[in-house]
Amino acid sequence: MLDPKVLRESPETVRAAIAKKHLEVDLDAVLTLDASWRAQLSEVETLRGKQKAANNEMAALKKGSPEFIAKVQEMKAVSAEAKAKEEGLKVLEEKWQAAMLSLPNIPHATVPEGKTPEQNVVHATNGSVHAVSAHAIPHWEIGGFNNLIDFGRGAKVTGAGFPFYIGDGARLVRALLQFFLDEDGKAGYTEVSPPIFVNAASATATGQLPDKEGQMYETADKLYAVPTAEVPLTNFYRDEIVEESALPICRCAYTPCFRREAGSYGKDVRGLNRLHQFDKVELLKWVHPSASYDELEKLRADAERLLQKLELPYRVLLMCGGDLGFSQSKKYDLEVWAAGQKRWLEVSSCSNFEAFQARRAQIRFRNAETGKPELVHTLNGSGLAVPRVLAALLENNLQADGRVKLPAALVPYFGKEYVGFK
Repeated sequence: MLDPKVLRESPETVRAAIAKKHLEVDLDAVLTLDASWRAQLSEVETLRGKQKAANNEMAALKKGSPEFIAKVQEMKAVSAEAKAKEEGLKVLEEKWQAAMLSLPNIPHATVPEGKTPEQNVVHATNGSVHAVSAHAIPHWEIGGFNNLIDFGRGAKVTGAGFPFYIGDGARLVRALLQFFLDEDGKAGYTEVSPPIFVNAASATATGQLPDKEGQMYETADKLYAVPTAEVPLTNFYRDEIVEESALPICRCAYTPCFRREAGSYGKDVRGLNRLHQFDKVELLKWVHPSASYDELEKLRADAERLLQKLELPYRVLLMCGGDLGFSQSKKYDLEVWAAGQKRWLEVSSCSNFEAFQARRAQIRFRNAETGKPELVHTLNGSGLAVPRVLAALLENNLQADGRVKLPAALVPYFGKEYVGFK
């Protein structure tokens, strides 16, 4: 959520943010509602002041005296008016809260202009797209692929996008997750095993609600299956104050992730490219505002290091305004090269939300100098998502005999150098 002061004192900044993100928000309506809510609040506070003053005056009067009786009648009139105004204020405040939730985060000054993914900026590259197997083909075309990852039976049991991982397929997923968690631990992240269902307050705090409700699976009792471990992790400190000396606080977590991916279709959904259930390790930081952009670069470096150790060619994209997302101030995407498909696949997004999530969640630190609580900045990134990393590993390392040679860093976790499909 934006700071209301920004809305009131710099509405053009908010208008520019909406334009840069290419969103449709009626800012004038929000400003009008904000003014109405503040005016109504002022009236209620004035009436409450009159009530308090009348109470003080009554305390000095003799009970039953004409003056006391007159003051009682005055109090009744003021109380009735205040009650009516407060009821109206409650309705108006609910509308105001909804309107404030409709305002996106303000992009950082370094976010480039642009509306579509094609206008994202290549920030860095690592490795050569040519230094891959000459035998690469799309992973779903590898002979015996279904012996390791069975989409057909997954669709029968649940639906499309819910595959079975079998034998070495399951073992390879487990190896990747353990590798990610071990490396993230070495980088200073404390591992957490969080709940995989969250309530509406948690989803609202991180920006999934009301922006992405159509992408989440919802239970009958209004719990949401996590689309990413970002949601439960961020809410760990909801409505709490941490000590400034504890910052930055770095956590990592593995969870299965659940996304409806409504509207997805075409070549992007083939094989492991886009699933409704997938495994991912999430990196999350609560940081001091003065250090948040330095911490973003460190977070990105931590995610990149995993790709480097897996020997996967990748590139870093700096997302343009139109592809940035509702809640982020700045975001990098890491994309690996999948040689069989001859295309880039996103495997991590590393984002700085500044105080946007923390204001919704009321996550604060106590300033050591002033003693007053201030909002932290929150950052997160994938470290990493399994399916597309797995797709790139299978395609880029496919050998002439149909086996896949694993990178050295993964061999101790998998237990052997080659993956076979028979």
